[in-house]
Amino acid sequence: MPSDKLQVIFIGPPGSGKGTQGTFLHEEYGVCHLATGDMLRAAVKAGTDVGKQAKAVMERGELVSDDIMINLIKENIGSDNCKGGFILDGFPRTLPQAEKLDEMLTARNSSIDQALEFKVEDSLLVRRITGRWIHQPSGRSYHTEFAPPKVPGKDDVTGEDLIQRADDNEETLKKRLVAYHSQTAPVLEYYKKQDKLTTLPAHLSPDKVYATIKGCFNKIRN
Repeated sequence: MPSDKLQVIFIGPPGSGKGTQGTFLHEEYGVCHLATGDMLRAAVKAGTDVGKQAKAVMERGELVSDDIMINLIKENIGSDNCKGGFILDGFPRTLPQAEKLDEMLTARNSSIDQALEFKVEDSLLVRRITGRWIHQPSGRSYHTEFAPPKVPGKDDVTGEDLIQRADDNEETLKKRLVAYHSQTAPVLEYYKKQDKLTTLPAHLSPDKVYATIKGCFNKIRN
């Protein structure tokens, strides 16, 4: 693997800070942050072959297959945006997906450098998610406990109303966490056996988590 290119997987539950760290890493290292949902929406909008396949499946109300997702990832990591490497966020979620991903990368004479687990207690995730409020037009986010707006329920910049996402509630989150833990335990073990798993203290501040990630990346490059 060239020392100037990073190929990393983010594994973590909703609210663990993967999006924040992806933004930091893109700005400093030039890696592209490939979140599953974003990739699917972009491919459907662009009307690519993979996007058309995914659209047909989603319109039938079915889950997009692992093979379609692998082709979507292959399409993205081959683009100019990912010349500096990539972060996969939201894939693989299961052991078969991890194995298919390795097969695809091996065929490209490539491999994953490191899988980063964002470890946070479920109780903190519930606090993080249920207190989150969004200014929908801009995407600015706030938190009633950790980053409150100047005026409750209002965006700092425009003064417009903030909203909560429909699934940002305790009942939905707890169901998602149960599914997350059951699905990803074998994935974590898979990368641990390859000596490619790093567990991050994702309950800490974003700056401290980022410092840990940078330390991990420096080891990969040296």
